Amino acid sequence: MRLSNYRFGSVSVDGVVYTEDIQVLPDGKVRSWWRKEGHRVLPEDLSEALAANPELIIIGTGYGGRVKIAEETRKLLAERGIELLALKTGEAVEAFNELSPKRRACALLHLTC
Repeated sequence: MRLSNYRFGSVSVDGVVYTEDIQVLPDGKVRSWWRKEGHRVLPEDLSEALAANPELIIIGTGYGGRVKIAEETRKLLAERGIELLALKTGEAVEAFNELSPKRRACALLHLTC
């Protein structure tokens, strides 16, 4: 699976263009990603990703990095032994492409801000 052509408001996953925030799961499924508080990632915003038993969760925090990761979310991932990378979405796309072939990874991408 390959992510490409990220720009403000859109990204391609294996050639399919998405214009809403998405989750890319280790099994290749792409799902919409809605967050309870919009620009803040809470533990409940990770339920589908956590159900996929990832080793790594990569969060794209938006074009300008506006999305913040709540401390309780960081703590939950640490307790479960899941590595977290929170990067601006363009960098998150690159990291996912590099790391997902080697590790069981999820990408959670905010496509704007």
